[in-house]
Formats: sequence, C-alpha cells, structure tokens
Amino acid sequence: MGILSRFKDIMKVNINALMDKAGDPEKTMDDYMQNLNSDLGKVKAETALVLADEKRAKRALDECRDEIKKLQRYASKSVEAGNEEDARKFLERKVLQAEKLASLQTSYELASANAVHMKQMQEKLVSDIGQLELRHAELKGKLAVAKAQQTLNSMGDHDSVFGALEQKVNRAYDEAMAIAELRTGTKDDLDTLFAQYEKSTDAEDELAAIKEKINPKES
Repeated sequence: MGILSRFKDIMKVNINALMDKAGDPEKTMDDYMQNLNSDLGKVKAETALVLADEKRAKRALDECRDEIKKLQRYASKSVEAGNEEDARKFLERKVLQAEKLASLQTSYELASANAVHMKQMQEKLVSDIGQLELRHAELKGKLAVAKAQQTLNSMGDHDSVFGALEQKVNRAYDEAMAIAELRTGTKDDLDTLFAQYEKSTDAEDELAAIKEKINPKES
C-alpha cells in the first residue's frame, strides 16, 4: 500500500552510518535529502487516507457491536413476550453479526497498525532530515574552513613570490646606488685635479706678468 510497503526499509536507515560510508558526502547528502523529502511528502499525503480507513473500520466495528447488543436485547424481549420464533430470528441474525465482527475487528486492527506505522515513519523521516541537515551544516563548516585555509596557503605563496621579488628589487637598487657612488667619487677627484691645474696655470701667468713688468727688455 504505497509508502507503507517501504516501512521496514525507512525505519532501518541509519543516516550517520550512511554518510560515513559515502564516497562523495556532499552529493550523497543532496540526493538523499531529496529522497527523504519526497518520502515525507508521500507519508503526509497517504496518512490522511490511512487515518480515514482507520476511522471507517472503527465505525463499522462499533456499529457491528451495537447491532449485536441490540439483537441480543430484542431476543430477550421476544422470549419474555413468549414469542420464541422471533427470539430465534434475532439470535440467528446475532450469529451472523458475530461472524462479521471478527472480520471487522481484524480490519480495524490492520488499519490502526497502519496509522501507527505512518506516524512512526513521519517521525523517523523528520528525524532523518534533521540529522542530515546537521551533517550538512557540519560539512559546510568544514568546507568553509578548508577554503579559508586554501586562501591562506595561496596568500602564503604570494608572500613568498613578493618576498623574492622585493629582494631582487632591493639588490638591484643597492647595485645602482653603488655604481652611482663610484661615479660620483670619480667626478669629484677629476674636478679637484682640474682645479689644481687651473690654479697652477693662473699662478704661472701671473708670475710671467710680474717678470715682464720688472724686466721688460727680457720678455
């Protein structure tokens, strides 16, 4: 009878054990969550029918019992009135109703058991969905932590690259500054020599000019 045929399979499912064995937990969760919600929808839809069957079976059972009591009462009244033939008819009808009562009792017990099973399945499915949602939240948290760690690891790799590049730039800068200092030092030395020669040349010129003034004939 619909979802009831899967009662044993649904009740024996262990969500945690199922997830622990899953090769791809995330995909397994998604697929099984769909199945659970589908089953829960079927249980809710069929529960109304099962409960209706239970009520009909209970009503038929109660009516049969009431009929038996009524026939017994009429049979007694017929005997009291001295009408045994009518009493016999009531008792014969009572026998038939008693046979019917056994069948109605069996039907009611089955309908009642089905109603209990539907309730148990609904509670089990709701519990399984809750456990699966909890496992999904845990998995989502773990995936978030793993992603954050990957980001940190990636940032660490970038830091290494940037560190090496920074060292290379610093080395090139130091080399350039060293060359600039060498060139600056050379220029300063040459300027000093130029200045010395220029001063020396000026002194000779002045000395020659003085001699010229003193001994104009010798020049």
